Amino acid sequence: MDNEIIKEEIHVLMVTFASQGHINPMLRLGEKLITKGLHVTLAINEMARPRILKSAINGASTTTSTSIAGVKIIFYSDGLSLDYDRKANLDHFLEAIGKFGPINISNIIKEHYPKCDNNKKLSCIINNPFVPWVVDVAIEHEIPCAMLWIQPCSLYSIYYHFYNKLNPFPTLTNPNMSVELPGLPSLLTQDLPSFVLPTNSFGSLCRLLSTMFLNSKNEYAWVLGNSFFELEKDVINSMDDLYPIRPVGPLVPPSLLGEDQDRNQEIEVLDMWKAEDSCIEWLNKQESASVIYVSFGSIAIFSSKQMDSISKALKNVNRPFLWVVKPSEVPSPNGNNQLPLGFLEETKDLGLIVPWSPQTKVLSHPSTACFITHCGWNSMLETIAAGVPVIAYPQWTDQPTNAKLIVDVFRIGLRLRPNQDGHVSNDEIENCIGEIMNGPNSKVLRSNAKGLKQAAREAAGNGGSSDRNIQLFVDEIIERKI
Repeated sequence: MDNEIIKEEIHVLMVTFASQGHINPMLRLGEKLITKGLHVTLAINEMARPRILKSAINGASTTTSTSIAGVKIIFYSDGLSLDYDRKANLDHFLEAIGKFGPINISNIIKEHYPKCDNNKKLSCIINNPFVPWVVDVAIEHEIPCAMLWIQPCSLYSIYYHFYNKLNPFPTLTNPNMSVELPGLPSLLTQDLPSFVLPTNSFGSLCRLLSTMFLNSKNEYAWVLGNSFFELEKDVINSMDDLYPIRPVGPLVPPSLLGEDQDRNQEIEVLDMWKAEDSCIEWLNKQESASVIYVSFGSIAIFSSKQMDSISKALKNVNRPFLWVVKPSEVPSPNGNNQLPLGFLEETKDLGLIVPWSPQTKVLSHPSTACFITHCGWNSMLETIAAGVPVIAYPQWTDQPTNAKLIVDVFRIGLRLRPNQDGHVSNDEIENCIGEIMNGPNSKVLRSNAKGLKQAAREAAGNGGSSDRNIQLFVDEIIERKI
């Protein structure tokens, strides 16, 4: 089948909900599929509509859809009003989207991809683990379905072994046992994702994962991973006979992979908050490899005590720093996530505080020396692609395991160790900064980071391991179409 027929006939629908960490990997995969000649649409629940349409480029003015980097964006209802607080009512949100999402995605398929002479215009649907009901819609319409796993392949293996009860995991009666899994180092309780711990309180998310790993082995035609083979080859190989996963990443902005900067500008418009361009102007004035970049994502909230410790550490090490402190929509009465009084004035000649940053530009800037991070997987892939060492401060879900990978598998960083009360002292932060900047292992960490940066570029580049997996995926879609 020649390329012109592919462009005419192969349509892919991707489905996610409005979380930046879910949207962007889908969007970047869609961009790669477009370069292979496919038509791609991304459906997102309506909560994202105002922000996306406001930020979208290409002159889009419609209120129903737009296009970003060639990927058409459409919106579906999750059954809740736009002003409903989904984060604060996660269980109800997941219940609502599980009820109304299938109906509305099915209607989108009927409206936009009608059958013609029993020929299905839609060739494939792609979802992620947090909208598992999409696979039922695909089955209803007799359309093959793929899943994009948006965490490391190591987490995919952990969850598979946990939900299928293939290995013992910590329990209330034995909470401190270690877990031994193929392709991974020994995992202690503090290295495991929070959802597999006996203390986990997020039942709704666990039910989603359980349903996926127990019931959908024969429902997905493909499982794609936002990683690359050279990064996690042992654990990827270990899953071949259980539930294979094909890495197609890192799904990061093209500029981090040395690709076209103009395309990168398009793909980054889905930042959910406006980034401060002053970051780059400030970084331009700093010395090479001198700046400590600090960002804990959009969800983490720290106590006033923890904010004091981070502030004190940054002040005491006396190195230039760029710290992203996202302001609370409602100020906390107990000082959570707020800077100590006087800190801005005391450090005005040393650091810069911003509410949001253009992170990929910051990480790829020559002045950036290290990244203190919560270890969200998107951020991890960005720092790996940028070749920047990491100081890990994980909070929940996959982040503790990501931190374990950073330290003991990828070997590109250090991990902050909390006290018994869960608080990380300023001394601990200062020691880690000193060690990663000029400690005895700092050169090794930087060398390893540079090596993974090159490996990421090769994997994503033409003919690389991830590029070959994407082409194989496309070829198999075409074969099913025929």
